Amino acid sequence: MSMIRDLRAAVRPSRASLRKDASSYDTTRDPGTPSAVVDCAVYRDGSRVVTAAPLTPREAMRQVRRDGGFVWIGLHEPTEAEFSGIASEFGLHPLAVEDAVQAHQRPKLERYDDSLFTVFKTIHYVEHDRLTANSEVVETGEVMCFTGRDFFITVRHGGQGSLRALRHRLQDDPELLAKGPSAVLHAIADHVVDGYIAVADAVQDDIDEVETEVFSPGRRGGVSRGVDSARIYQLKREVLEFKRAVSPLLRPMQLLSERPMRLVDPDIQKYFRDVADHLARVQEQVVGFDELLNSILQANLAQASVAQNEDMRKITSWAAIIAVPTMVCGVYGMNFDHMPELHWRYGYPVVMGVMVSLCVGIHRTLKRNGWL
Repeated sequence: MSMIRDLRAAVRPSRASLRKDASSYDTTRDPGTPSAVVDCAVYRDGSRVVTAAPLTPREAMRQVRRDGGFVWIGLHEPTEAEFSGIASEFGLHPLAVEDAVQAHQRPKLERYDDSLFTVFKTIHYVEHDRLTANSEVVETGEVMCFTGRDFFITVRHGGQGSLRALRHRLQDDPELLAKGPSAVLHAIADHVVDGYIAVADAVQDDIDEVETEVFSPGRRGGVSRGVDSARIYQLKREVLEFKRAVSPLLRPMQLLSERPMRLVDPDIQKYFRDVADHLARVQEQVVGFDELLNSILQANLAQASVAQNEDMRKITSWAAIIAVPTMVCGVYGMNFDHMPELHWRYGYPVVMGVMVSLCVGIHRTLKRNGWL
């Protein structure tokens, strides 16, 4: 058991490399190549069988049936015509084949007679200088895995989530690869979930930034005025996209770790528990992100409402102050002959002084009450 743990630790990349891999796009497929096959290789006793020329899936399967081992085929966005021959050669279930070709599937685990069909949603964090109302925070892709007794087939959709580096790391650990296709399934699951952890850390930084702006001390009148609600809502949408990738995968990982399956090596099955545990922690984080963004959005809307109320109070206060001279001027503008102090020499300065005194008194009263 300790040997497998050491091998697994060697296969798992560092968090820094995960962040770097998450932002890199696959270059394994030549755009000029009509085939969707990225790589096709036979593994025997944990080592890749070296051939003079690249193997076709049919040739690889013939070698496996003749000499043993298993074949690992990687495909990128195959068409129905490109995948039909492979599906026929390996006896894949038509429903799983249809899902693999059409993509946009929910993470799941389906068991058929001679194979397991697993769907993973890969998450890529989109780097940005500053979060805006139109920022794309996470980008999703898909990796679909067919696990058989002597074959492992990956079908990848999306421009990110390349498995080339993972394949190379596994090839450097023959004792792990000797466990068969289930070891590859575990390595991919572990790789995907570790990618979730790296993306969760990056999303946490974005949420912290928004939260700081909403509750920052640099406010006017105690109310933050620098945060657009659309930015918070956009971040919440991206978190929901993240949540749709993480939450449905928890049950398949629990099944792989708890239920004995004849296509999964017992030594490998134990380590699906660790993947399920990490996935559960990420799910808790993502649910927490969603709830926190709800609170931040509500707080921001409440602050906007308070800011509007504050503006209305100030407008009302100044209207009350201006009402005094308006009323006095309106009375004296009636042009009556008999009005108080109309012909008195000091009547004008007295009336002006009374108006200024009343305005100053109202202003001080409103200022003391916090309206100005």
